[in-house]
Amino acid sequence: MKLGIISDTHGLLRPEVVQRLVGVHGIIHAGDIGHPEVISGLRKIAPTTAIRGNIDRGGWASEYPHTVLLKLDGRSIYVLHDLKELDIDPAAAGIDIVVSGHSHRPKIETVGGVLYLNPGSAGPRRFSLPIALATLELAGEALRPSIHEIGAGRNVTGCVQSPVR
Repeated sequence: MKLGIISDTHGLLRPEVVQRLVGVHGIIHAGDIGHPEVISGLRKIAPTTAIRGNIDRGGWASEYPHTVLLKLDGRSIYVLHDLKELDIDPAAAGIDIVVSGHSHRPKIETVGGVLYLNPGSAGPRRFSLPIALATLELAGEALRPSIHEIGAGRNVTGCVQSPVR
């Protein structure tokens, strides 16, 4: 199963992002959506789960939770916007993957057997940070996260063996 992971669109759904996500089985948006049409556009590509970020306000945003726990392909994926607000121990809770956004900095890191994935920002450029998104392949016991910089032609890929639960 291949997932598209996106965050911090701030109301902008770039055509390059749409192209990169074609063929994924599902999409996770880790907040700062910015406008409901972003989610409508993503749902035309694949089923989409989204959470609310700190800029998501108003009536349209109230339908999105602050966090979500997904069970996909035998994996537990916890999604929140700002990793600094993580108030659980993911390893103790049996969570395999923590997806976050907010910092606009793409990052793949494994800590205590838990994969932490921040896709960066796919919205308007902020400072000199890259415009990026991620994909995550759930392949048997392996997790294959990749960061894709839009317009730079660079990808960073990792492979994590996940403990069998």
